Amino acid sequence: MAAVPTPKRADVWLVDFDPAIGAEIRKIRPAVVVSLDSIGRLPLRLVAPITDWQPRYGYYPWFVSIPADRLNGLIKDSGADAFQVKSIAMDRFERRLGAVTLLQIDAIASAIALCVGAL
Repeated sequence: MAAVPTPKRADVWLVDFDPAIGAEIRKIRPAVVVSLDSIGRLPLRLVAPITDWQPRYGYYPWFVSIPADRLNGLIKDSGADAFQVKSIAMDRFERRLGAVTLLQIDAIASAIALCVGAL
């Protein structure tokens, strides 16, 4: 039996966000792992949900464009939503799709910093 890979920083995974409440992100969708691999002692990862890209997202500084390619495993151009970043249990990770680039993970981290007033 093959070992299930552990989600690592910059990985793109299908994640089960249900159950959700109110305007929280919901359903099974891609997400990028943003937490540092060396941080935390609980079986959790901090992720930024990924959604289909809409032209208006280019005006929102908390969205980071992620064009679909074979390395990230996305099938359509998408965006990471830094405003909906959340800590999730390892059991919510369904399947690894790929990984974003170093420039993209840095842009997502900067967008998160903007959302929390660190920039």
